[in-house]
Amino acid sequence: MSPPGAVDRPVGLPHLQPMTELTRLTGPMAAPASGRDPQSMVILLHGYGSNGADLMGLVPYWRAILPDTVFMAPNAPDICPGAPGGYQWWSLTDLGREARAAGVRQAAPRVNAFIDMHRAAYDLPNRKVALVGFSQGTMMALHVGPRRPEVLAGIVGYSGMLADPDALQSEIQTRPPLLLVHGDADPMVPFAAMGQAQAECQRLGFDVATHASPGLGHSIDEAGLRLGGEFLARVLAGAG
Repeated sequence: MSPPGAVDRPVGLPHLQPMTELTRLTGPMAAPASGRDPQSMVILLHGYGSNGADLMGLVPYWRAILPDTVFMAPNAPDICPGAPGGYQWWSLTDLGREARAAGVRQAAPRVNAFIDMHRAAYDLPNRKVALVGFSQGTMMALHVGPRRPEVLAGIVGYSGMLADPDALQSEIQTRPPLLLVHGDADPMVPFAAMGQAQAECQRLGFDVATHASPGLGHSIDEAGLRLGGEFLARVLAGAG
């Protein structure tokens, strides 16, 4: 996890201006490339100190293989101190395990409300919705997804971890397929966190695929982008 003051962005993605409404999660979106009504939805959850517009930099890599997908990237609920234009899902003033579990729990209702509001607006079932997270956003996705009463299409988690692994077994409601991608030179979220999440989720019956990016720090590389797009195309198509 990034220390306070560090900005949790995948290096090289564009940094645009965010929206600022915090009572309800808001952020940028990209309509389907096909021009048709959305047949599926991908919700992108950004990292600490970043914003939804930043993570929308992933969308151009995936729009061609997901032409009927609407992409949405909400800003986290709280302004992030020391990160102009940035937001946080929870504060990192305390990096302890209990604080991390409390933080993800506090933010989860906002994410669930965002999913349900936009899913209903486009008349899409849960099985046509996928989550993509980066770092703190991955922690949110891995917390929220399995606790939803109807299964999502899948979750892609970049450079993240399980924020509250001790409670997962007793709180699982569904098991969406997972793709976890992590750089083995990540200085912010330990590379070992991917293996720990993989082992725990597989123990609990999840279908988990992983990819280690050699020499990569806290970022997303070309291989990770390609694998993420292929995974999303497969799970969203297969959820018909």
